Amino acid sequence: MLLDQLGRPLRDLRISVTDRCNLRCTYCMPAEVFGPDYAFLPRSEVLSFEEIERLSRAFVSLGVRKLRITGGEPTLRRDLPELIGRLTAIPGVEDVALTTNGLLLPRLSRDLAAAGLRRVTVSLDSLDPEVFGRMNGLGVSPEKVLDGIDAALQAGMRVKLNTVVQRGVNDTGLREFWLALRDRAVVRFIEFMDVGNHNGWNLDSVVPSREVLARLSADGQGTEFRPLDPAHPGEVAARYTDGAGHEVGMISSVTAPFCGDCTRARVSAVGVLYTCLFSGAGTDLRAPLRAGATDDDLRTLLTRVWSGRRDRYSEERGEATRARPKVEMSHIGG
Repeated sequence: MLLDQLGRPLRDLRISVTDRCNLRCTYCMPAEVFGPDYAFLPRSEVLSFEEIERLSRAFVSLGVRKLRITGGEPTLRRDLPELIGRLTAIPGVEDVALTTNGLLLPRLSRDLAAAGLRRVTVSLDSLDPEVFGRMNGLGVSPEKVLDGIDAALQAGMRVKLNTVVQRGVNDTGLREFWLALRDRAVVRFIEFMDVGNHNGWNLDSVVPSREVLARLSADGQGTEFRPLDPAHPGEVAARYTDGAGHEVGMISSVTAPFCGDCTRARVSAVGVLYTCLFSGAGTDLRAPLRAGATDDDLRTLLTRVWSGRRDRYSEERGEATRARPKVEMSHIGG
């Protein structure tokens, strides 16, 4: 088993397939930075499906068992079901999932499911049209996302729903949000994180997960929820269930960092390997791929990078670490 310097295995790979998105969420791609004149990647610089498949096979040979397709917004990538089919066919892959804003799922869900996709994680931060429209930067209605969730469910896929909670932005009505959606998806509430360099993060904007869980309960104390055991090693969400068997997840990167169990590597759309969500620099995999590297060459490079890994940003978070440049979340998919 390939381990890093802190004894963490390589088990999960997140692959960005585009840097483009059809929303401008304030905590990811704020419109004032990613405006009409923003220069997105030319197609020639983005990894091809063949290159993604080849890298995935190399990672799987070193222990990766779960693949997640991200962006930007991955459903903007042309012929995405073809890539899903390629990845689900790799021997040793136990799970392929997709993270999306859900807007294009009504059009793509059937083809994605037919290609082997069984799970999607959809982002939705509020059911209030005004609040959600402001957060997504383009005034898009939450109904558009709900239509995508329904399309995924109708295609036979399981759905998780991610909600980034920001104090003073979308932290009112959390219980109503949970009650409205708990029968459609496993809802997961995420503490607002200092990902990237442009989202205006500050600690006062963070609503701790323990406070969110308390607000979800009828008595405001969280007493109706009981903890669940992790579904698998390295799981990022603390899982709870209510008396009726509905599951809710809390992702607490700020108040309860989980760096010690992190088994995730990330590859950007241009083939740069990052060993932490908060990395400032990564390792170029596209150059050796296009220069004729053999499979053994790729495995040697990946082994060197992972075995030297010491990242634990969330455990070290402070003024000094927050000040250093970090990769944008739109480049590696969160």
